[in-house]
Amino acid sequence: MPETAKHPLVDERLARASTIPSSWYTDPAILEAEVERVFGRTWQLVGTVEQVAEPGMYFTTMAAGEPIVVVKGGDGEIRALSNVCRHRAGPVASGCGTRKSFQCGYHGWSYALDGRILAMPEFEGVEDFRKEDHPLPRFVLRQWGPMLFVRVASEGPGFDSFVGELAARLASRPLDTYRSAARKEWVIQCNWKVYVDNYLEGYHIPIVHPSLFKELDYANYRTETARWYSIQHSPIKRGERLRKAPPGENSEAEFFWLYPNLMLNVYPDNFSTNLIVPLGSDRTLTQFEWFFREPARESVRKMVDDTVVYSDEIQLEDIAICEAVQKGLMSKTYSTGRYSVKRENGVHHFHRLLTEALEGSPSD
Repeated sequence: MPETAKHPLVDERLARASTIPSSWYTDPAILEAEVERVFGRTWQLVGTVEQVAEPGMYFTTMAAGEPIVVVKGGDGEIRALSNVCRHRAGPVASGCGTRKSFQCGYHGWSYALDGRILAMPEFEGVEDFRKEDHPLPRFVLRQWGPMLFVRVASEGPGFDSFVGELAARLASRPLDTYRSAARKEWVIQCNWKVYVDNYLEGYHIPIVHPSLFKELDYANYRTETARWYSIQHSPIKRGERLRKAPPGENSEAEFFWLYPNLMLNVYPDNFSTNLIVPLGSDRTLTQFEWFFREPARESVRKMVDDTVVYSDEIQLEDIAICEAVQKGLMSKTYSTGRYSVKRENGVHHFHRLLTEALEGSPSD
């Protein structure tokens, strides 16, 4: 562990705790440790079932620094395979599409959709090498609703432990009945943790998000935490920019965070995912995807468009404050801060999980 990362576990007593040090947001060595100990050992959202709906469909992605190809085999099973050829590390797939097999773009080695080597051109005469012994490595993959998750490391929380009781709590809004309706990406000039910190508290809403403040019942905004996730609850007050549910149904906005970098924003008529991917110690990619029931219907398309427009407004406000905070974290006058007991228990929860991962080994 880098010397700059040495820091006592964040005090479990929220009223006495201090935040993680500013160096954790600026030091590239911290990010290097996080890739292995935080991202590698947790469940990373890699895509959706829709992307591999039929046999032969595949898409490529990255998770915790690992190139991955997710594919549906002829047997109907969805697999997450290494996208690194066993010969000399070329890519066996690119982009997305439908294939009957994969072929490395370097020397033409080909692979079945289950990872078995099919052919090795001009490889005769090589001793002590059996292609049966060298399939593409496979990563453990799990599905939740329309979402697909991969854990790169062999150790880490089990998926049921990771998701916990969320599936049961969302039973009234079964996620598998929703379909992808829109996608968008943003690159932000801040450390990934700045963006996560910002997401995990509603404390900034009255100042940073005046229009959202009008929509939500801020006085009744609350955050609850569990082992690997937290949930922010807020009743929807006005129902002008955020649509309310019919009378008698749940009109609460719920903002779920799954450690370390996935947000799940659940509203009465839609939900969205926001995946936070570090590009460097001071650059972050945020990937948004919105899900609606029957998104192709004309009336639903109007709701999708309105939702994305409003989300963009909020995102631009978050980008501005997160980039300003990143600059502040580089100041010689700032090292650590304190938490609002009333409003920042979600940030405190995140910081404790983070220090546990960097100074020890996460467990169930």
